[in-house]
Amino acid sequence: MNYIDTHCHLDFPEFHRDMEKTILRSFQAGLIYLINVGTDIRSSEISINLASRYHEIYAAVGVHPHEARKNLDNLSSRLLPFIKHPKAVAVGEIGLDYYRNLSTQDHQKAIFAEQLRLAKQYRKPVILHCRDAYRDLLQVLDREYLAGLDSDIPGVVHSFSAGPSYLQEFLRRGFYIGFNNMITYPDNVSLVESVKATPMDRIVLETDAPYLPPQSHRGERNEPQHVVEVAAKIAEIKQIDIEEVVNTSTANAIRLFGLK
Repeated sequence: MNYIDTHCHLDFPEFHRDMEKTILRSFQAGLIYLINVGTDIRSSEISINLASRYHEIYAAVGVHPHEARKNLDNLSSRLLPFIKHPKAVAVGEIGLDYYRNLSTQDHQKAIFAEQLRLAKQYRKPVILHCRDAYRDLLQVLDREYLAGLDSDIPGVVHSFSAGPSYLQEFLRRGFYIGFNNMITYPDNVSLVESVKATPMDRIVLETDAPYLPPQSHRGERNEPQHVVEVAAKIAEIKQIDIEEVVNTSTANAIRLFGLK
């Protein structure tokens, strides 16, 4: 089966010693594409460089809300060369995070809005990060990005965990939903209900490696190969064949990000 991990961070320090072997393990496990996702200017550049070395790896470029206060100056001019790169398939991960508030909410919203405008101008889908900020995030999306977007696919909500009510808000706006190995954690009732409520034609698979390993590997570093367990759990929750999960989610990711 052909899997796609739509969200990983192979440039993070956890992979510095064995990144090449990690990539090889992912291909051996059945992955055909990986999307390495930037979190600031430097990691976006590294993601582009990594994607340039591997046909099977693509890049998303952007500034994470945690990094907003460090990246206020000349963001557009610094990010634009990466957005224009042929292996850049999305702007992300971007959004709002009021759980940790490592940057002020005003800084987060300013950086988020600026990157949404760039994504819209250059017709790139967005990869959204959101914690405890869904109402504000939806307001910024509606104002800065979705109005006049025409028929373009808006993007994906990464590491979705907001519950069924916000799920419907994103589905109504045309977003895909990214599920990762959090769905394998016990007693995560709300997230299981969200998986049940999300149509298969709106689901993409992700790992967020090196974070959020599956329950079977808790306490270990996560890797893209563990996207296989995400697919298996979705099949179990939805009571459908894993082949359907993999085939549909892979087609979704190819459509969303324009993978070739």
